Amino acid sequence: MKTVEEAELCFPQLLNSSCRKTMLPPSVYLVIYITISSISLLTVFLNVLVIISICHFKKLHSPTNILLLSLAFSDCMVGFLISFQIVLIDGCWYLGDIMCGVYFILDYVITTASIGTMVLISIDRYVAICYPLYYPSKITEERAKMCVSLFWMCSIFYHCVLLRDNLQHPGRYNSCSGECLVFLDHIGGVFDLLSSFICPVTVIIILYVRVFIVVVSQARAMQSHVAAISVQGSVRVAAKKSEMKAAISLGAVVVVFLICTCPYFFVTLIAEDAAVSASSVAFLLFYFNSTLNPLIYALFYPWFRKSVKLILTLQILKPDLCDTIMV
Repeated sequence: MKTVEEAELCFPQLLNSSCRKTMLPPSVYLVIYITISSISLLTVFLNVLVIISICHFKKLHSPTNILLLSLAFSDCMVGFLISFQIVLIDGCWYLGDIMCGVYFILDYVITTASIGTMVLISIDRYVAICYPLYYPSKITEERAKMCVSLFWMCSIFYHCVLLRDNLQHPGRYNSCSGECLVFLDHIGGVFDLLSSFICPVTVIIILYVRVFIVVVSQARAMQSHVAAISVQGSVRVAAKKSEMKAAISLGAVVVVFLICTCPYFFVTLIAEDAAVSASSVAFLLFYFNSTLNPLIYALFYPWFRKSVKLILTLQILKPDLCDTIMV
C-alpha cells in the first residue's frame, strides 16, 4: 500500500527523482477535467464543420475559403492537442520525454501555421476591399493553395530547427521525472516572439485598420449619394449600422486574437532562459483562440450557417448536394 508521500508523487517508484503531483480537491479536478474536455471537443467539432463545409460544397471552393480551410485544419489539430492537457491535470506528464518534445513541436508548428493563415486572410480581405478590380486576377485559388502550403512547410522547418535541442536531448531541462518543459534560450525566444507574434500581429492590425477605413469611407460615400434621392434619416441609420458592423467584426478579430496570444508570448519573453510549461494558463489561453476562430471567421458568413444545417440534418448525404449554391 502506498504511503501518503508516495501517493503525492508522479512516479512513486522513483522516490528521489519524481515530481510531486498538484494536490487539489476532487471537485476541482472534476471541474478542470470537464472544462478541458469540453473545450477540446468544441474546438474539434466546430472546425470539422468548417472543413466538411468547404471540402464538400464545390461552390465554396474560393481563395478566401481555402484560407479558412487551412485555419480550420490547424485549429482542429489544436483541439486534439488540448486533450493532452487532461494528462496534466495533476501536474504530471506520463507519456515520456520523447512524446513531450514531439507534443511541443506539433504545438508550435500548428499554432504558427494558424497565425500565418490569419495573416493571409487579412491580406485577402485587404486586396478584396481596397483593390476589388485587381482581386480576381491577383488572388486565385491556386495561389491561395500555394501560399498555404508554403506557410505550413516553413512552419515545420522553422520550429524543427528552433526546438532541435528539445528533440535531440528529450527531458534534458526537466527538473524531475513527470515534468514536460520546452526550452528556448533568450535569443531564440525573442526571435520567435518577433517572427511568430509581433510581425504577424503588426501586419494584421495595419491591414485591418486600412480595411476598416475604406469600409467606413465607402459607407459614408454611399450615404451622401443616396441621401440626394431618398430620405436622409433612414439612410443615415443604415450607414451607421454598416459602420458599427464593420467596427465590431474587424475589432473582434484583432482583440480576441491579442487577448488569447499576448499572455503566452509575454511569458516567453520575460522568462529569458527559463522553460515554459505545457500546463501553464498562458498555453491554455493560447489554445482557446482556436476554439473562437471558427466562431469569429466562419459564423460571419451565411454559407456556414446553411452548410451546418445541411450537415447536422444529414441532408449532406443526398446525391448532387455538393453542387448546391450556398450563398
